[in-house]
Amino acid sequence: QVQLVESGGGSVQAGGSLRLSCAASGRIFSINTMGWHRQVPGKQRELVAVITSGDNTNYADSAKGRFTISRDNAKNTVYLQMNSLKPEDTAVYYCNYKGLGSTRMYDYWGQGTQVTVSS
Repeated sequence: QVQLVESGGGSVQAGGSLRLSCAASGRIFSINTMGWHRQVPGKQRELVAVITSGDNTNYADSAKGRFTISRDNAKNTVYLQMNSLKPEDTAVYYCNYKGLGSTRMYDYWGQGTQVTVSS
């Protein structure tokens, strides 16, 4: 099992910044991907940004140029720096951890943290 603890959500005005953190503990896999997804009521959860254990990154088009994902492998923690926030970034943000085991991929989600951007 992997436990994910998220922090850093909150309320901010448009144009502001927030930094999300997600710390993983438990069964940590050497090959893994950590990332952030978000969801608003009535819509599907969508990818925001992911980063692999090899530091390869992938961003949603909506996040490119404004958000930066990074990780500290020593702390098993992933960060999402969000700048120039817009009201449409308002959502619950979920941390995701995918770990490659010997026979299959393991997939874990955090409890979610609310981000609210006011105009």
